[in-house]
Amino acid sequence: MSDTSTTLTIEQTGPIAIVSINRVAKRNALNDAAIQALQLYFNNPPPDVKAVIVQGSGEHFCAGLDLSEVRGRNAVEAMHHSRSWHHAFERIQFGRVPVISVLKGATVGGGMELAASTHIRVAEASAFYALPEGQRGLFVGGGGSVRIPRLIGVPCMMDMMLTGRVLNAEEGHRAGMSQYIVAVGEGMRKAMELANKIVANAATTNYGVINVLPRIAEQSVQDGLMTEALMAAVAQSDPDTQERLTAFVDRKQNKVQAGN
Repeated sequence: MSDTSTTLTIEQTGPIAIVSINRVAKRNALNDAAIQALQLYFNNPPPDVKAVIVQGSGEHFCAGLDLSEVRGRNAVEAMHHSRSWHHAFERIQFGRVPVISVLKGATVGGGMELAASTHIRVAEASAFYALPEGQRGLFVGGGGSVRIPRLIGVPCMMDMMLTGRVLNAEEGHRAGMSQYIVAVGEGMRKAMELANKIVANAATTNYGVINVLPRIAEQSVQDGLMTEALMAAVAQSDPDTQERLTAFVDRKQNKVQAGN
């Protein structure tokens, strides 16, 4: 286990890293140090890490932006602050390895933005979602206006920001915030189960899924098909993939021969 800062704790078990936001007294609200620590880690995760799980220490995932750091900033400072969140979450979404988040308790504001930058979201039954920026005279600034509508839709996000509506775990799951929903205390077990499946894949395929697939979804049909063909060629030519294909074909042939 290692500390990248006073705000983040990292533990590695084989090829799986667990990154924990460690600001329990603030319900894991993100301050500048936490954002910098996230970016530092995801800029260059250890070469032997093949999947990462992000969680909040204690009972909550993340209560969003630490508002004590917002007061007194001018417009230019606020813009650069927002961009620092963009850079950090960009490294999560379009980094080297798939990232799973375990959502529990408060997943609010910037916590929803962080969750939306991960690739698979496991929600415990205690999770609840809110975007209170609208009631505080703020606007989302950590990429939420780009990522969250792609999960739950613009109308749902509008409702949450305009009215302060809070979604419970089941409502958030139906809206699209999570791919899995589990009982309280079961989030990490499920995340580890999923991470172990992910690390068994070819690294090049995983990279294509998290970096190329989302971009194809934003392209025109013809551009998407060409990008798909290029990625398929890259994945197929990977030595790891060739070994896997050879082993698969050999097993099939052996079964056929045994049947004869």
